[in-house]
Amino acid sequence: MWWFSRKSPSGFSYSSTAEEVTEGINGSGLTAIITGASSGIGIETSRVLALRGVHVIMGVRNMSAGNAVKEAILNKIPAAKVDVMELDLSSKASVRKFASDFNAVGLPLNILINNAGLGFAPFELSQDGIELIFATNHIGHFLLTELLLDNMKNTAHESNIEGRIINVASDAYKFTYREGIRFDKISDKSGYNGFFSYGQSKLANILHANHLSSILKEQGANVTVNSIHPGAVVTNIFRQIPIISGVVTTLGKYVMKNVQQGAATTCYVALHPQVKGVTGKYFVDSNVAELKSHAADPEMAKKLWELSLNMI
Repeated sequence: MWWFSRKSPSGFSYSSTAEEVTEGINGSGLTAIITGASSGIGIETSRVLALRGVHVIMGVRNMSAGNAVKEAILNKIPAAKVDVMELDLSSKASVRKFASDFNAVGLPLNILINNAGLGFAPFELSQDGIELIFATNHIGHFLLTELLLDNMKNTAHESNIEGRIINVASDAYKFTYREGIRFDKISDKSGYNGFFSYGQSKLANILHANHLSSILKEQGANVTVNSIHPGAVVTNIFRQIPIISGVVTTLGKYVMKNVQQGAATTCYVALHPQVKGVTGKYFVDSNVAELKSHAADPEMAKKLWELSLNMI
């Protein structure tokens, strides 16, 4: 439909693809970590960054699936630099091992894309005793970012190339619990709702990006932090609810983005020169969008930051 392709301040739109928003950009010499890189928009994000010359580190829970994606990328882009490392965001021990192993290799880190996500699951606790959606979507990424941050700051300082952190959030942040974040009931089964819990975790992704960006500004670090909404994309995010998953798979192609379009905003914020120096913003369809309600509350962001530090 015509309004999906209307041009906007960035020159890109709802229908722009990841290849289109990165056309002509040379990412050679950059290293990026992408979580959840073996499914959905994570695959396309990995492929397009590799296509642009970025050394891609795929953080995946399923190594066989990750290696299959790597091989598929190399078949189409023989010169691509792609590595696969095991990472389970729901486990703090796994996150710590991943970060330790990566830092030990001595690679610089320019781009961190916190992409992995679990959606709409029935109530379950992680092995660390944290509600599983919150553990996977927020706490795992919060911990990972903290453990990789010194590397990113040092890389940016030594190379004079801006580091970029991207939290893949969602407009689902608007559909959370009434209080926004259930600070005193994060892992409480009473009152749990899978849809609201997902919205809560996406709100947490945005608040995390907002607060970290303000901290890095104060430090004078050459690292930006932004959050993005990929759009409603035909992926397996609804896999926990077979009925909805079936509807999305069947009808989604007519009303939702495909993965090429779904990965566009992530790739735009990760690589495009238009985004240089932009931090603490929320992007939709490769353009800055206004945050509403709890997502624009700096006090809630600060409270979540303190809670998250305690939880890790």
